[in-house]
Amino acid sequence: QVQLVESGGGLVQAGGSLRLTCTASGRTFSSYAMGWFRQAPGKEREFVAAITWSGDNTNYADSVKGRFTISRDNAKNTVYLRMNTLKPEDTAVYYCAASYGTTRFLKFNVYEYTYWGPGTQVTVSS
Repeated sequence: QVQLVESGGGLVQAGGSLRLTCTASGRTFSSYAMGWFRQAPGKEREFVAAITWSGDNTNYADSVKGRFTISRDNAKNTVYLRMNTLKPEDTAVYYCAASYGTTRFLKFNVYEYTYWGPGTQVTVSS
């Protein structure tokens, strides 16, 4: 079992940057693919970024491609989401998620992830 906790959210002006951190408990973090999702008020939870267990494969939603970067440090049981050039439409609660598997295939759907953190709020002002 994996427990996840996100941090690093906050209020930032448009054009600014934030780095979200997701820290996992458990000794098998490196066996999990990880993802970041977000949910704005009144909207469904949507995919943002994903990374394989080894970190050698990543992918992004079109809306954040070129602005966000996902990375992980298995020695620290941590996955990051660096967010640059933030826009007001990036405002949402951001969640990290874990899915067991050591393949190179990325996972983009909410139902493919087993464990979720409680989320961290990101607010981008215009």
